[in-house]
Amino acid sequence: MAAFRVSAVKFETTAKTVHAVMQPTPQYNWPLLSARAGAEVWVKHENHTPTGAFKVRGGVIYVDDLLRREPDCPGVIAATRGNHGQSVACAATRRGLPSTVVVPHGNSVEKNAAMRAQGAEIVVHGADFQESLEYAQDIAAERGLHMFPSLHDHLVRGVGTYAWELFSAVPDLDTVYVPIGMGSGICGVIAARDALGLSTKVVGVVAENAPAYALSFERREAISTNSAETMADGVACRVPVMSALEMIWAGADRVVMVSEEAMKAAMRHYFTDTHNIAEGAGAAPLAALLKERETMAGKRVGLILSGGNIDRTVYQSILMEADSKEVSTA
Repeated sequence: MAAFRVSAVKFETTAKTVHAVMQPTPQYNWPLLSARAGAEVWVKHENHTPTGAFKVRGGVIYVDDLLRREPDCPGVIAATRGNHGQSVACAATRRGLPSTVVVPHGNSVEKNAAMRAQGAEIVVHGADFQESLEYAQDIAAERGLHMFPSLHDHLVRGVGTYAWELFSAVPDLDTVYVPIGMGSGICGVIAARDALGLSTKVVGVVAENAPAYALSFERREAISTNSAETMADGVACRVPVMSALEMIWAGADRVVMVSEEAMKAAMRHYFTDTHNIAEGAGAAPLAALLKERETMAGKRVGLILSGGNIDRTVYQSILMEADSKEVSTA
């Protein structure tokens, strides 16, 4: 995927397919958030999709292509911490295709419920995403199911439509911050930027407790970690995908690591300044911008609020946490 390119015309047709299922999400400049960051901040609200996260865009495109190639496909299976699974279930059910989703033990109760509501069979296995992925691959082989990838050209093209929408509406952004899970989101942003011929810098964001992509970006080689213990399940990756790394190496400006506390603070800032719910991964770009506040002062910046799917009790606890370091905009 290092040479993966999408033309402007292809993005337009892909967006039409996505928009047949969901409306374009908004991008807003929030004054309180801009004052907090010291920059003109534009938020792309992927928490406003039918599944509450950006992944559904890629699922729609992938399933449409899959059924053209394999009209008799017996079903799909995927591994996830939640948002990818909702995308798979939503897109598969829409086309009458059975779906199975493998999640690790201790996964979000509410994300599991949402995937079931979308039509997926939930299988619980493993301590983390990587163990769930390996088990899903075993089930796929046993049952003859199609293994739904976490990263694929069609997924990148589909999720890249949110960046296409953002860049089309606000083409003169200096920098866009985007969280990195398995890599489809940031690769989609890079592809959309390049298709439009823009010079916007793309900055990836990971959790300090799940630094695989940051370490790999710095060393220019694939670096896996032994754990990815972060509350931001959307970025809880410990084994990076080489094809995503190649595209990130070629198209990203840098990868920023943010702490658990910084992401929690950013979740509170989103609620205070915009009254939007952001899950940990969705808040990570704001945490990165605030970490780089001095160097980004006065610039026009895009933040990808990639999702808002977080359990109520967890979110309530985070909102109630006191943080003396938070910047007041009163």
